[in-house]
Amino acid sequence: MITALVPGSFDPPTNGHLDIIERCAGLFDRVVVAVANNPAKSPLFGAAERVALLEECCTRWDNVSARSFDGLLVEVVRRVGADVIVKGLRAVTDFEYELQLAQMNRHLSGTVTLFIPTNAEFGYLSSSLVKEVASFGGAIEGLVPPNVARALKERLADER
Repeated sequence: MITALVPGSFDPPTNGHLDIIERCAGLFDRVVVAVANNPAKSPLFGAAERVALLEECCTRWDNVSARSFDGLLVEVVRRVGADVIVKGLRAVTDFEYELQLAQMNRHLSGTVTLFIPTNAEFGYLSSSLVKEVASFGGAIEGLVPPNVARALKERLADER
């Protein structure tokens, strides 16, 4: 049984994230989506909210679960028994940073990172851009799953 760990901030989860998760669900026996709780960032959604959004998005895949984590990614790798870390890449600029992280994670734990390029239709998509578009009242349908669109609209309405 091969377990893949798909880490990220997922603030909020986008259709690009789900594209990577879906492909992992087809490749691996078990997929754990690991939501980073990074104290250096000020997320729009708390870690528990992001986990709940992802759990709702991922119900169609029996082998996918989500959980949050603090600290080093390699600690979560050990806790869940992951065999591989999977990261989605949108562009070459993503690769430069992600390669450094992959090499450090390999050094710390021996865990291999597998890079999967995003589907071309999602190559421009980022959580930051989605939040910006949503904050100005722009259309986010097609960028995020319906449950995430609802949550974004509610959260941004509360902040106004």
